[in-house]
Amino acid sequence: QVQLVESGGGLVQPGGSLRLSCVVSGSIFSIYDMGWYRQAPGKQRELVAAITSGGITNYADSVEGRFTISRDNAKNTVYLQMNSLKPEDTAVYYCNAQFRLVYWGQGTQVTVSS
Repeated sequence: QVQLVESGGGLVQPGGSLRLSCVVSGSIFSIYDMGWYRQAPGKQRELVAAITSGGITNYADSVEGRFTISRDNAKNTVYLQMNSLKPEDTAVYYCNAQFRLVYWGQGTQVTVSS
């Protein structure tokens, strides 16, 4: 059974940084396309960043230039480095894995506030 476990969320001041991690177990990590999504209160879940099994990345316009997604296949882990955080980045961040099926983590809260 595939499991995704996120970590690294928390409270940070505007302009600060956080790095989220998502560890995948139960399958061969390298075959999955991975993504980070977020959902703010009262809003739909939205794609933040994604990285394919081959390392191709794409970003939402709202985070382009501030966030970086990366993966370490040896550690079964995908990361989201978030810099220059803004209050509007506040949300629950979810890790997503896709290969024939779609899997989700439980989410980690990111709060950007002074």
